[in-house]
Amino acid sequence: MFYVNSRAIIERERDGTTEIIIQTRNKPNQPKQLELPGGGVEQFESLTSALRREVKEETGLDVVWIEGEDTRIDTVGINPNVVVECIRPFTAYQTIKGGIDSVGYYFLCRAEGELLPEGDCAQNPRWVTVDELAELIRSDPLQFINIDCAAITFYLKHRIQLPGF
Repeated sequence: MFYVNSRAIIERERDGTTEIIIQTRNKPNQPKQLELPGGGVEQFESLTSALRREVKEETGLDVVWIEGEDTRIDTVGINPNVVVECIRPFTAYQTIKGGIDSVGYYFLCRAEGELLPEGDCAQNPRWVTVDELAELIRSDPLQFINIDCAAITFYLKHRIQLPGF
């Protein structure tokens, strides 16, 4: 099987510090690891629709802004039988060895609402500072699911520009 995912890096600024949401993955017969919200894109579902749905299901939050959403172009009106969209994500991933064969797209976003204690296959969504996130990745990267380990490292290097990433 091959999967396509849409995943969220939900940011907020609090007291001059950037924070993002991480949660504990809670899927049957899988280890409990840390992850970012997001998941599988359903057949013919747009990436941003999947992102909003997954974030709501897992955290209870409503995505109110997605970086790059203003770049979205679609082919509505060109061919009545096919519609294609193009959009600029923050980053993309592809598994190239082992694990589950998948590709996915990470979007920087903001969300509003109250965090659920438990959502769809996720527990304990919480805000962490980027410094806390960096320490979690440095101290034990395997506590994160593989795809998010790569994306968080990319985020800390290219968005936050933390030394050592």
